[in-house]
Amino acid sequence: MWRIFLILFGSIAIIYCIVVAIFANFQARLIYYPHYPTREVEKTPEEIGIIYEDVTIITSDGVKLSAWFMPVEDSRGVFIFCHGNAGNISHRFESIRIFTELGFSVFIFDYRGYGQSEGVVSEKGTYLDAEAAWNYCVNERKISPSEIVIFGRSLGASIAAWLAQNRKAKALIIESAFTSIPDIAAELYPFLPVRLVVRYRYNTCGYLKNTHSPVLIIHSIDDEMVSIEHARRLYEVIKGYRELLKIRGTHNEGVLESEKYYVNGINDFFSKFTQDKIDQ
Repeated sequence: MWRIFLILFGSIAIIYCIVVAIFANFQARLIYYPHYPTREVEKTPEEIGIIYEDVTIITSDGVKLSAWFMPVEDSRGVFIFCHGNAGNISHRFESIRIFTELGFSVFIFDYRGYGQSEGVVSEKGTYLDAEAAWNYCVNERKISPSEIVIFGRSLGASIAAWLAQNRKAKALIIESAFTSIPDIAAELYPFLPVRLVVRYRYNTCGYLKNTHSPVLIIHSIDDEMVSIEHARRLYEVIKGYRELLKIRGTHNEGVLESEKYYVNGINDFFSKFTQDKIDQ
């Protein structure tokens, strides 16, 4: 009987170790989805009636990134758009539409390894990519930092928070954000010792502690992937002006399901620390 038990226990232990090893070695595939739904750029802003410029920016380590700049006449500012972990810039038209209708120009870029950008994606690489987007807007387009809104969604929220550190932007907006990769991984894979083996950090909490711009956190109370508790914890670490806008809907569809409330919330946020508001 004991022999059977030991054999069974040993088999389970071996299987568990194999699962942990797979997780440890394939972490990048669990975080980055440049081919989902496709890596192809499926359409351009022009096809939905938005004027745009096709832009190539170069990172400090020499990687060429694909980007679009969408100017708005009499713009309220410029959104630097750090998108999520799946797809590319051609899959963000609903958000682009909302931001341009709110009166903001938009600069959106693809991380290395995404869309038509060169290179292989990595955590450090995504930070360098966001930095290159900032440098392009400030140095090439001569946009004042005080006119730049750093925006990030999901994984992009952590990248946006990293970028906002020690930069006095007009504002930082993070949507559907998690506190860190170890935190969210521990929730998604509670049966694995993820904190011991995870190599990625994306420490949104840590970055927000060094952020001095006004911050708007947008999060759905129905988010099935990143719980609202992450938003509450992020809110608590921010030292300066901050707001938490709670919406409804799923992780991927909440913005559309709560669009009017979402738009009004962003508009009201800007009106509270500037005279910058448009009628909706």
